[in-house]
Amino acid sequence: MRHLVAKHHLSRTPSHLKAMRRNMAQSLFQYGQIETTVAKAKAVRPFVERLITLARRNTLHSRQRLIALLGDRSVISKDQQEKYDEMSRAAQRRVLKSRSGRRHRTGQVPAAYNKKKFTFVAESVVHRLISEVAPRYKDRPGGYTRIIRLAKRRIGDNSDLAILQLVGDEEPTGQQKRKTTIGRRRRAANRIRFAESGAKKKGRRESTAESKPPSADDAARATDDAPAATNDASSDK
Repeated sequence: MRHLVAKHHLSRTPSHLKAMRRNMAQSLFQYGQIETTVAKAKAVRPFVERLITLARRNTLHSRQRLIALLGDRSVISKDQQEKYDEMSRAAQRRVLKSRSGRRHRTGQVPAAYNKKKFTFVAESVVHRLISEVAPRYKDRPGGYTRIIRLAKRRIGDNSDLAILQLVGDEEPTGQQKRKTTIGRRRRAANRIRFAESGAKKKGRRESTAESKPPSADDAARATDDAPAATNDASSDK
């Protein structure tokens, strides 16, 4: 019986599943988002959440656990990736590891290197996770990733595709204000706003007409009409 094995297997052996989760998590911390299938994204998401929670503690034990769970891949920043690709293989090895074979961890160029030739070196994914990714979520009690389903499918097996990405520094859901309303309420609000603006314009015109002094033409018309009114009154008598 399959008791206590309720998890995503993805038709893989345990070792293959472990390697796949590691590679996807390392790529996520390196690039910020990855495109994969929906099933893989759901399988990797809890693993990534656990790693970020460990990185937030920033202790020796948590660092050791991260290296044991995630591994310690050397990563290149996006700004330096194009320059790294143009290097020779010998220079690329120098960027990834020192002459002693030790991996560069903090991304700082050693003093023994030629600063004109080597302006950057790689850093470890664990160091980036602890120093850059984890501090962004120091006040967030979970939910560090999101899954965005795509409107396309993978060629070959027609699997649903999605983007697994790290969330930004947006406000929590409870503090966000609702900016949009349904169409009926929006149309009613527009009608009320239009009627109020029309009433204000009409009242403004009437007030300006009352406060405006009579012009010379109006005074001339009044004087012309006055004799006619007196003649009519005398004829009636």
